[in-house]
Amino acid sequence: MKRYQAIFFDWDGTAVLNRTAPVDKAVAAMAPLLDRGVCLLIISGTTYGNIAGGRLGGYFTAAQRKYLFLGLGRGSYNYGYNTQGQPVQVADPGIDETTVLRIHDASYQIHRKLWKEYGYHTDIVFDRPNYCKIDLMNQNTRGQSLFLSGDEVTQVQAELAAHGLNRGIADLLDLAQAVGNELDLPLKVTCDAKYLEVGLLNKSDNVDALLNTVVLPRGIRPEACAYWGDEYLKLADGLNGSDSFMRTSLSAPGDFFDVGTVAGERPLWVNHLGGGVDCFLDFLRKQARL
Repeated sequence: MKRYQAIFFDWDGTAVLNRTAPVDKAVAAMAPLLDRGVCLLIISGTTYGNIAGGRLGGYFTAAQRKYLFLGLGRGSYNYGYNTQGQPVQVADPGIDETTVLRIHDASYQIHRKLWKEYGYHTDIVFDRPNYCKIDLMNQNTRGQSLFLSGDEVTQVQAELAAHGLNRGIADLLDLAQAVGNELDLPLKVTCDAKYLEVGLLNKSDNVDALLNTVVLPRGIRPEACAYWGDEYLKLADGLNGSDSFMRTSLSAPGDFFDVGTVAGERPLWVNHLGGGVDCFLDFLRKQARL
């Protein structure tokens, strides 16, 4: 097995089953690598309060926290830790309030077009950092498992087609990009079947920011990095799952692994292992023994 100097990974569905699940196994697998000076970088669409209940830093020593970083909120937050164990920003994306309100306007326009032109009803979550979530499956709450699961892709594709969006998610993306063009906003739109996420940033921005501010300055080469997630699955023409955005021109020399259990097509550059959380934690434990 190749020995990595930096490991980027998703949280929900990859390191833990969901955001309310116990984190003990993940912490136990991470700690020996941090002791050895391996950089561990959590890349997630959520906010810090949803990672180990906002107490992740408390599970590790001050020495271990020097190698622990988080890229959260679809590019919005890039954290390291101060000496008191509190998260501190290491790279600011520079999105101001006016821009956030323009993103809100774009999300409402997408919602309005879907309702007025296609009779497709959605809800909007406005309180996310620098982006909005448009709920495409209002009746599906997902419970505590907030990651892509089951046959959600098939369900939403069929529902969109029934309302006249015959190419399903692909048509939805085109509609969203058209709204962005009308408002002169370079939207980055992603979808995990249930949610259409609309903003100017995504996981690519987290990865590049942390590579540039944390990883490369330590002399770690891009090919010495691994990227793990459970949502690389192709959802529509031109759209892979949210974890696929960890691959950028800067990170591309690294190795990419998918532990997702939903059947379907993945990008050729991803090593699809399946196995969910157990597979990823087993990888961390094996890395610690190398």
